[in-house]
Amino acid sequence: MTNMPGNLFLVGPMGSGKTTIGRHLARLLKRDFIDSDREVERRTGVGIPLIFELEGEAGFRSRECGVIDELSQLQNIVLATGGGAILDAANRCHLAARGTVIYLETSAAQTLARTGKDRNRPLLQTDDPKRRLEELLAVRDPLYREIADIVIPTDGRTARDVVNHIMRRIKPHRSKHGRTPRR
Repeated sequence: MTNMPGNLFLVGPMGSGKTTIGRHLARLLKRDFIDSDREVERRTGVGIPLIFELEGEAGFRSRECGVIDELSQLQNIVLATGGGAILDAANRCHLAARGTVIYLETSAAQTLARTGKDRNRPLLQTDDPKRRLEELLAVRDPLYREIADIVIPTDGRTARDVVNHIMRRIKPHRSKHGRTPRR
């Protein structure tokens, strides 16, 4: 393909498939795959739940911001971001300016079905995880859309179907931000 965007950044709620889909895309495109959450864990030597416990969400977000700034400057990567990475304006700016942003749109119900029993999701450790997911999505959906070059609904779709849809969409196109995706 010509004019293939240099970097692909996957954004969306937890459980939207960013890591699974990112790995498939990277393999097909012969690019490196990086998961920003795993990179934070690698650098700190501890899991995200412990970071939340010791430093709170603000501490985690600060670490996440540094990682996203650094990783988004790499070339020809597929990057899966954490679900809340877009809360930080600098992250949104870096992602929008440094690659093609793909929003994996997922409903709160689908997210709950995929993540409801996962104890490694600190934001879901509440009495009403469905309500918490709806609240998160109400705040985050507009931010995902703000920077998205491509929006892909994922509810009821297999990872393979989503990957194939993305592959068709990343052919040469001009983003809504007025930039041509990098090669």
